[in-house]
Amino acid sequence: MGTRQKRQKARVQETLKEQMSTAKSVIFADFRGVSVADDTRLRQQCRENDVLYRVIKNSLALRAARDLNWDGLDDIFKGPTAMAVSNTDPVAPARVLRSFSLETPVFKIKGGVLDGQKMTSEKITFLATLPSRETLLTQTAVAMKGPISALATVLNGTLVGFARVLDGLKTKKEKGEI
Repeated sequence: MGTRQKRQKARVQETLKEQMSTAKSVIFADFRGVSVADDTRLRQQCRENDVLYRVIKNSLALRAARDLNWDGLDDIFKGPTAMAVSNTDPVAPARVLRSFSLETPVFKIKGGVLDGQKMTSEKITFLATLPSRETLLTQTAVAMKGPISALATVLNGTLVGFARVLDGLKTKKEKGEI
């Protein structure tokens, strides 16, 4: 192997390492048997969800994973492998790939990494069923709004009652009853 080829592989490995280290989650899949049309559709879905999807060379990806101290991934890097990563949403790659695997049974999720921890395909399936970050934030805001609204109503009621008492005292004082 020539020096030029070694440098090129080193650059690819470094790029993989960088993409893997900055990602919120990394999902690996076997794309064997996926038609060009289906692959194009998957790539479009990935772009729409801000997920980077690419076919990777197993040996370079395994070296990059080892450089990141991601252990136990040797079994993932066998056969054709694609990688999906997101730098913004840890659930997005899992959701997109799981949805695609349900529509295209030949597409298999091999495993992945979340926060440096290996995930099995079962854990990825669970992760894919979680609501999106925006949905969780909305649900949290709605849940918090209820008690805050109730507190505001109670405080407002107390203030209105206090104002009525003061108004009543003022009226009695004007009439000379106090």
